[in-house]
Amino acid sequence: MIPALEGSPVYLDYNSTTPVDLQVTEAMRPYLADWFGNPSSSHVYGAEPQRALAHARIQVAALIGADATEIVFTGSGSEADNLALRGVVLAAKTDRPHVITQVTEHPGILETCHALERLHRTEVTYLPVDRDGLVDPAALAAALTERTVLVSVMAANNETGALQPIPELARITHAHGALFHCDAAQAAGKIPLDVRDLGVDLMTLVGHKMYAPKGIAALYVRHGVALEPLIYGGGQERGLRSGTENVALTAGLGAAAQLAVQELADGGAQRIAALRDRLHTGLIARLPGRIHLNGPAAPRLPNTLNISIDGIRGHELLDAVPEIAASTGSACHSGDHRPSPVLSAMGLPETRSLAALRLSLGRWTTADDIDRTVELLERAAN
Repeated sequence: MIPALEGSPVYLDYNSTTPVDLQVTEAMRPYLADWFGNPSSSHVYGAEPQRALAHARIQVAALIGADATEIVFTGSGSEADNLALRGVVLAAKTDRPHVITQVTEHPGILETCHALERLHRTEVTYLPVDRDGLVDPAALAAALTERTVLVSVMAANNETGALQPIPELARITHAHGALFHCDAAQAAGKIPLDVRDLGVDLMTLVGHKMYAPKGIAALYVRHGVALEPLIYGGGQERGLRSGTENVALTAGLGAAAQLAVQELADGGAQRIAALRDRLHTGLIARLPGRIHLNGPAAPRLPNTLNISIDGIRGHELLDAVPEIAASTGSACHSGDHRPSPVLSAMGLPETRSLAALRLSLGRWTTADDIDRTVELLERAAN
């Protein structure tokens, strides 16, 4: 059971945000109370915060196979994405730099690309995806030009859990002399990640997707990659992100990363995948012929199930089942529900997109939660 939420609705919205693990809270507590000093101070009150920052950097680096000096702490995943994309473009010594991304990226990437087009004369190519939401490596190869400075493709889609072929995409990118950024907000802590094996130059990690608080994230910046800072000032975070560090939140992110390493080693991903499949097969059995999986069966995040149920829209289904906290595949604008851009880009018809339901599991999901969810959704769908 999620800490302090006993008796509340079944929480199946872990891809939206995760509860803060109590061990993370404990790791943060000393820097909210006792060790209040500025980590840039040279006296004793700054020493322990300095040590905490260094330790957290080691913990986060260990989660993705990086060196601690390659980790830059930011205030959010969107900020890390902005630093990666804007940082590369503004540091590039190319007339009218070219950036490549894909249509189902997070708004933190897409809106940054739109701003680069508008403000910095950047040319951006938006690659299409197939019916599973995956980028065709051949399409990337065809889109690369001599002016391409950066390719940005997410590791895992937040709606469907689809896992992109990152090593192949990065290899193609590097063969053309460009850098590769990967937004791994949804993947970190759920599947093993190693920046060297993946071949990425930049990677975004987000605290509130892995049981740390909101307001803390990190960007992996491979040694030798030049970035223009996003925030100027006192030169913290290797001069890439000035501002006095939030030591408590950073310590929380470090603790969350260490817990994720241990959970992956202990088979946590396999446990979650088994529960996800139990949910899927249970719904198929209770609602025969009406369940449709959106996105690939594999490769996919172990915790993510995106389905459409014939005969009912996703928002109507969740409105009828307040005992379940989950997400739909539609956006509501003044009462008008519109299909998810991700599912539309995959070519799904509007009726199926509007019926979509995203059920994302996490650390405290139990078999009882799954069985209760199956019963509740069957009753509401009928």
